[in-house]
Amino acid sequence: MKKAAQSQSLIGLGLAKATLLSGVLISGSAMALGLPEKEDLTFGFIKLTDMAPLAIAYEKGFFEDEGLYVQLEAQSNWRVLLDGVIEGRLDGAHMLAGQPLGATVGFGTEAHIVTAFTMDLNGNACTVSNDVWEMMRPNLPTDDEGKPIHPISAEHLQPVIEEYNFMGENFNLGMVFPVSTHNYELRYWLAAGGINPGLYAPQRGDTSGTQGAGVQISVTPPPQMPSTLDAGTIHGYCVGEPWNQQAVFRDIGVPVITDYDIRNNIAEKVFGVSNEWAEEYPNTHLRVVKALIRAGHWLDKNDNANREEAAQIISNSYYVGADYEVIANSMTGVFEFEKGDVRPAPDYNVFFRYNATYPYYSDAIWYLTQMRRWGQLHEAKSDDWYMETAQKVFLPEVYEEAATSLIADGLLQPEDFPDFEQEDGFRSIDHTTFIDGIKFDAHQPNEYLNQFAIGLKNDETP
Repeated sequence: MKKAAQSQSLIGLGLAKATLLSGVLISGSAMALGLPEKEDLTFGFIKLTDMAPLAIAYEKGFFEDEGLYVQLEAQSNWRVLLDGVIEGRLDGAHMLAGQPLGATVGFGTEAHIVTAFTMDLNGNACTVSNDVWEMMRPNLPTDDEGKPIHPISAEHLQPVIEEYNFMGENFNLGMVFPVSTHNYELRYWLAAGGINPGLYAPQRGDTSGTQGAGVQISVTPPPQMPSTLDAGTIHGYCVGEPWNQQAVFRDIGVPVITDYDIRNNIAEKVFGVSNEWAEEYPNTHLRVVKALIRAGHWLDKNDNANREEAAQIISNSYYVGADYEVIANSMTGVFEFEKGDVRPAPDYNVFFRYNATYPYYSDAIWYLTQMRRWGQLHEAKSDDWYMETAQKVFLPEVYEEAATSLIADGLLQPEDFPDFEQEDGFRSIDHTTFIDGIKFDAHQPNEYLNQFAIGLKNDETP
């Protein structure tokens, strides 16, 4: 935690508590929710652009409006962050959407983690080294200006992989965590282009994810991606911002595809807490969700009018610690591929619109299908199991209560949210598109899995 922010936090804590003691209590709707059972909280995050809702809720006083006195602490990697939540060192954290699900089903560390808030949609990309790009580019279709036509299929990566293999080298790719959105997006893109990314076999103690693989995919913490690429340890990676744009600014790599073109508008990061914590501090949990909803709304308000300010805030070393220009490249609605090839990307980062903050069961089910597809779930599961697991981990009922309180406060309007009377927790089947054109129907996860040429289906085991 930054020292300046800690000092501000402590000053704010003293003033706010003094106000409470003097009898001027928190806002009326907050009283209707009940006072927080725990006021002093520590939340973890990874240095990525999409930690922004936490920073904004802190910097704009949304946490304090709810009687919460928060410290934000950067974590070295996703495993340390998850362990912090499980062990109670952290009250909650910015998490990969797959983390609460992976932990709850017992892939890796087993613990019941829940989420009532989706932090964002989209926001990732796949980047390759300059050497790999030079090998790919001559064979790519181009437009009238000679620029590559996007999205770029992984089919164009296959000859490069074969060339590396011919020279006796593995083709190495990085992602951030086994149950990360990045791992599943990278695998989806590769498989859509006919490249087998490999299977996991946890029942045999094999958690490498490389069985039958045409490439070698391994874990690298997000902030280390550019330096690892530059060192030649990996030939490409899938990560969130600002670490793809950082490769462009440092002239060490080229993003070839964004996750918006691989699969879009499914939960990217969530705010996760342990189920035990949520049950012990229900009012606190509701208030945290209220503050984060306000932060998401602020980030997307008036067609992203606040994004430049947000990029300035999170560029500070105690948040993301990358140059403002690098962060703003994606946060303000554009994305740079080759150096100078800047293209509009208004939905590269989505924090509120499209009901982005709502924890949809269908998003949870998509991640569970990918765990099954790549062997992290080594046994077939019934369609009912997918739904029951989603309901165990994603908590729209908590979100709805927090949203209703914000509406009662007059801070947000009913039209800012889904129609809770009609909402069933499933996004429209046409809301999300995939690079291979396959439709995802969360009501029929096994039928969805059976459509793929690469990956497990039916009763297959790795």
